[in-house]
Amino acid sequence: MHVKFSMIFEAQMAFPTRENEQQCIRDCVDQAVLAEQVGFDRIWAVEHHCLKWYAHMSAPEIFLTWVAARTERIRIGHGVVCMPFGYNHPLRAAERIAMLDVLSNGRVDVGAGRGATLQEMSAFGVNPEDTYAQLEESLRIISNCWRNDEFEWHGSLDIAPHPILPRPVQDPHPPLFMACTKKDTVRLAAELGVGALVLGFAGAEEIRGMREVYDQTIATRTDERFVSDHPNDWFSALCPTVILDDRDEAYKYGARAQRFFAEAIMHWNLGTPPPNPGSDDEDTAALIEQAKGNVVARISEMQIPVTASSTSTFNIDHAYGNAEDAIRYVEELEKIGADEIMCMIQMGTLPQDVMLETIRQFGTKVIPHFQAKQAATVPTV
Repeated sequence: MHVKFSMIFEAQMAFPTRENEQQCIRDCVDQAVLAEQVGFDRIWAVEHHCLKWYAHMSAPEIFLTWVAARTERIRIGHGVVCMPFGYNHPLRAAERIAMLDVLSNGRVDVGAGRGATLQEMSAFGVNPEDTYAQLEESLRIISNCWRNDEFEWHGSLDIAPHPILPRPVQDPHPPLFMACTKKDTVRLAAELGVGALVLGFAGAEEIRGMREVYDQTIATRTDERFVSDHPNDWFSALCPTVILDDRDEAYKYGARAQRFFAEAIMHWNLGTPPPNPGSDDEDTAALIEQAKGNVVARISEMQIPVTASSTSTFNIDHAYGNAEDAIRYVEELEKIGADEIMCMIQMGTLPQDVMLETIRQFGTKVIPHFQAKQAATVPTV
């Protein structure tokens, strides 16, 4: 099985005015449609709430329905869905997932997440201590609710028998995944029998470590914790991507976008000032070092221990540059064992023309390279 290629959307923006917000969301649709045209296998849309710079994708199922209506082949990744009950009752999530699967004719994949920023949890009355347990229970409910004419459940939720409608096209349910940002969550995904969506900018070495944990857990687990009798052992790795003919220009765009992304995360998680999108005349290396220093200083101020993950967001060794640079980085992820390369192209400071050009070049130069490699390994009859 050859590596698959996808794109992930959070609807980020550097200047979140009402007009820019509308344009950004429509631009994301155009990017997704182009992704199908140039050969991507899947798109993902991530649910977030109340994060003014970081993400405006608060109703991904609506976005994905719009994309599904304008496409025919590309898979529709409804992930991640915020699974704690305050965000989404699991039966409501199941109804939406099935409706989207019907309308897309069986193209849906489902990813689970905790929606774990305090900004989001406080808006929906979610207790941080409940998020892991409720995520797991939601996955169990979603994976089981279409198996019989009536569904009932007696856990922390008590659900009397009801028909859960509609039923998805994919029988018994669409493939299940979980967002993973650290080794513990990768291990949990493997124990639950769901695919790992490995999200983060730390780069290939961290992804290698997570792949090792995933494989080790699969090799030693039992099926006792599986959330479904259809386990999904799929490993998808984030790949921040900017591709232009001018590799230096692409690298600079990528570095500035990544700094914005990181500072937006830190803004919500650590109380740092809102991100500064920067300007074209900034020095790439300097802007990264300055951003890293600011974050480390702020973490220290708040007496939070500085760990590798605190600053790994600023590692900018990714698919930034020309198509050859991107191929080299993707080949590294492929060797690590990534089943899917999940391109992060939609970042807040990138202009639409740069994102569209990146998608075109990835589709016309990078994907064909790996298709040719795969074809060369298929034995001839």
